[in-house]
Amino acid sequence: MKKLLLIIFTILAISNLDTFGQFHNYVVKYGIQSFIIQPSTEFNNDSYKLSLLGRGFLRKELNSYLEAELGVAIGELNGKDPINKNWSTFILPTDLRIIFSPIASANTSPYFYSGIGLLRWYNTQNSSLRSPNKSDKIGWALEIPVGAGTEIKIGNETLLNLSFGYNFIQSDDINYFNSPDANDGYFNVGIGLTFVMGAGLTDEDHDGLNKDFEISIGTSPTNSDSDGDGITDYDEINTYNTNPLNKDTDNDGLTDFDEINIHNSDPKSIDTDGDDIFDGAEVNTYKTNPNSKDSDNDGLGDNYEINAYKTNPANNDSDSDKLYDKEEIQKYKTDPNNADTDGDGLSDGEEIIKYKTNPLVPDSENIQRISDDKAFNLNQQNQTILEGISFELNKAEILENSKKILQQAL
Repeated sequence: MKKLLLIIFTILAISNLDTFGQFHNYVVKYGIQSFIIQPSTEFNNDSYKLSLLGRGFLRKELNSYLEAELGVAIGELNGKDPINKNWSTFILPTDLRIIFSPIASANTSPYFYSGIGLLRWYNTQNSSLRSPNKSDKIGWALEIPVGAGTEIKIGNETLLNLSFGYNFIQSDDINYFNSPDANDGYFNVGIGLTFVMGAGLTDEDHDGLNKDFEISIGTSPTNSDSDGDGITDYDEINTYNTNPLNKDTDNDGLTDFDEINIHNSDPKSIDTDGDDIFDGAEVNTYKTNPNSKDSDNDGLGDNYEINAYKTNPANNDSDSDKLYDKEEIQKYKTDPNNADTDGDGLSDGEEIIKYKTNPLVPDSENIQRISDDKAFNLNQQNQTILEGISFELNKAEILENSKKILQQAL
């Protein structure tokens, strides 16, 4: 019997040697088990006689690897003594077990268990042999169950439970025969069904969405950020209404996280400001504001600056001539990309603001001449003769005292 149990456990362990997620994150498990049991008493060499035990249990998860299980069973131990006389004992074990599940696959979960409990027994048919020591027909005894098994998924909330083990009984009276050798006990091999309640209502990744809901929408119940964009699945669904399976919900070239936390643009709209330029292009290509149709506030929309006028939509004076792009285009008809539209050496801004000349007509020579005439006041119709102006001998340079007179005249 011991060899058979060892073989069964080895097969179960090898077949389930995997490191996938455990059968955990549920509200409660409950189940029923049916066992074939084999008594272990002083009558070790006796022939086997069928013994059965039924058990029900409730199980609660402690963490990802440990569960606590409370169980109650009822059964009968049957055997034969050395002279082939039958004996029978009714048993009612109640125990608390700790279930340890170290490894699992997607559909199976092997486990080990150990526990402690109380056994109520009543000997209904005693052996024909006289006990060498006083023995009780009825009583209570401490019981220590140990064993192993595996759960196999056969439905969304149903598991097939296969197990084997041994129950140590702190009494030698179970077969109504008490000897000084050792206490009694029994082996067990069982099959049963485990039912899982609330597994779909758990939130393993702690993102605020339960397992059933995440499975229904395709997100990962074990990853709080399924698309890896830095926003939890819960916030994407309930706060921002974005796609938790797509880093860039609107496919505009900006991740949902960047749109929400950096650019303050709409992660559900490829063109937040409606200027016909994708938010991603505004940020990455043109360096414009995806929330403003006119990023530089020059009166020209970003789209027009980029596609019609080829000006810089992020600079209200593309050619740095002191005139806004809109003024150059709509008012002065100058080139907003050329600081000197007429190529006369004076910027459009200088011609318009300083000299009041036409920036479309080259006339810088006239401006220079007028400036020189004004500086030296050489209008031939209004000549001025200055007295006291003296020059150095044989030179065209005036003396220092004459410079003061000349400056006063100017």
